[in-house]
Amino acid sequence: MISALLALFCLALILAMATGIRHSRIWLGLNSLAALCGLIAAAVVLVTGEAWDWRGPFAIGGEYPLLRLDGISALFLALVCLIGGLGAVYAREYWSEGHFPLSAPRGRCWWSALVLSMGLVLTCGNGLHFLFAWEAFALSAYFLITLDNEHSGVRKAGWLYLAASHAGTMVLFAFFSALAARTGTWELGPVQAQAGLAPLFWLALAGFGVKAGAFPLHIWLPSAHASAPSHVSAMMSAVAIKMGVYGIVRFSGWLPLPPGAGWVVLGIGCASALAGIAFALAQNDIKRLLAYCSVENIGIILTGLGLSLLAVQHGRPVWGQAALAGTFLHIVNHCLFKSLLFFGAGSVLHATGTRDMSRLGGLWRRMPWTACLFALGSAAVAGLPPLNGFVSEWAIYLGLLRAAAQKGATAGVLPAVIVLAGAGALALAAFAKAVSIVFLGAPRTKIADKATECGPLMRAPMVVLGGLVIAIGLLPALFFRLVQAPMAAWAPQWAGAIPQLPTRALGGVHTILFCVLLAAGFLMLRAIRRNGARQGLTWDCGYAAPTAHMQYTAGSFAGIAGGWFAWLLRPENTVRRIRGLFPAKAMILQRIPETVLEMAVLPAARATLFVADGVKRMQGGRLHLYILYVFLGVTALGLLVYQGGM
Repeated sequence: MISALLALFCLALILAMATGIRHSRIWLGLNSLAALCGLIAAAVVLVTGEAWDWRGPFAIGGEYPLLRLDGISALFLALVCLIGGLGAVYAREYWSEGHFPLSAPRGRCWWSALVLSMGLVLTCGNGLHFLFAWEAFALSAYFLITLDNEHSGVRKAGWLYLAASHAGTMVLFAFFSALAARTGTWELGPVQAQAGLAPLFWLALAGFGVKAGAFPLHIWLPSAHASAPSHVSAMMSAVAIKMGVYGIVRFSGWLPLPPGAGWVVLGIGCASALAGIAFALAQNDIKRLLAYCSVENIGIILTGLGLSLLAVQHGRPVWGQAALAGTFLHIVNHCLFKSLLFFGAGSVLHATGTRDMSRLGGLWRRMPWTACLFALGSAAVAGLPPLNGFVSEWAIYLGLLRAAAQKGATAGVLPAVIVLAGAGALALAAFAKAVSIVFLGAPRTKIADKATECGPLMRAPMVVLGGLVIAIGLLPALFFRLVQAPMAAWAPQWAGAIPQLPTRALGGVHTILFCVLLAAGFLMLRAIRRNGARQGLTWDCGYAAPTAHMQYTAGSFAGIAGGWFAWLLRPENTVRRIRGLFPAKAMILQRIPETVLEMAVLPAARATLFVADGVKRMQGGRLHLYILYVFLGVTALGLLVYQGGM
């Protein structure tokens, strides 16, 4: 049954690509059918725990294709299909042919290509075919990011993504080539018994880390996610960067691990979590804030994975299973609440035409559905109970605390607890800023004052995702059971073992808390309807006629916390100070640069180009100069040989 469903999944996506150019309804139906088939196939594997293999009867590139669906790939395939289906529904209204007659048909075609290529990445059991699918995935994402290619900023973001993606692909090509050369086959599978393959783990970590957006390899991520259409941003953040996580998870379970691998992954995770949320807190662009928050959540996932690697290496399944269960569940949770947030940001952008939070405000009355669902996603991403973000982070924290309580080398994970706690506090501040500046207060501009709520096709995917966010928080035991199959595929020695997590108690507490919050909200609304709501001015510092410009801005809200990380953020301030007794204007503008990109990568690239230009001048086309170069080279080589003989 699984093979039939996957065959239909691939067939429906291919048909969607063929018909999606002109017939949007046919495309949407086929895309939804394909997504449903993929979800069913993934659910069967996750519930039964049985892997599925299929070998093709024909060769591609001299290799026979091998498709494999096990617990790990099934988990990621479920996410691809879920967001692939919901994003297609969302795009029907958000990026419609009425507003984008040229790019909308092209976008549908590349959307299908992206979903299909990611499905192949997850199921390919041959390294050569994996690279083919990986390249198709990268190119499809590039064309989706640059759908609105009339703007120079979008084109620059696309080129940066493409350059970073191909740099990572080159590393992966070296990894798969070396793996095939040493094992004698391109087929992928567990090779822990071959200890000599352990150094290849570093190549896999670097190549997949670029796609995952782990700090400091995240340089492409903020601009790509901010510049892409919002449904594409949701797909990129919720699913596409998870392909990098999938690669790290997959090969950390298949390869022998070099010494210190767990500590390195744990350290990268902590650095990504703290740096990502620090940059997110300082952003004024709502989509850039969400993009940097993705870096933070990738850090949380890698922290849990690094702790799981330490547990395997030290033979500590008690806290390793808790960390691994939290890692897999957080992969799911991040997919849900981050796509919800990007859909919400897209609704705001669709209604107002701006991503600048300081030009918004007061949208709660004008866009109540979007505001409530965005607030729900913000509470989830901040890790607040009784929602899904708290459940997975709680499991990772539990694993960290159990490891820190052990005597020995693993007690050194205690700083990771402090880092994640600090990142969680900053995440709460960042999303309190986002919700309050965008949706509360008074409209700061006319475009915010005239905003209207999105339509049903944009609203329905957000409602589905919001329901799943609540469901995982209230039923954690059920969803922890669903990650047993990927846990068994990653660590077969833990197969059948259930993590020692008090999930039933947690679910009960969350259910009670949810009911209390629901009852409080109902009573508050009832009181407002009965007695009415009185309107009045808030505290205005003594001003007789306050205006919307006197409200907090995004920069002022995060000013103090942003100052703590000024050494990392390197803010660039433009100040027009108050002058005279009756000043007309005063202004403070702050720009947060892409620190790693602008202060490390670009200067290194310029230095490389400078050296290359200097070397290029040596090619003057003069024969006597070439003879001189050969003479100097031979002389130097002779001197080296002579010194070696001495």
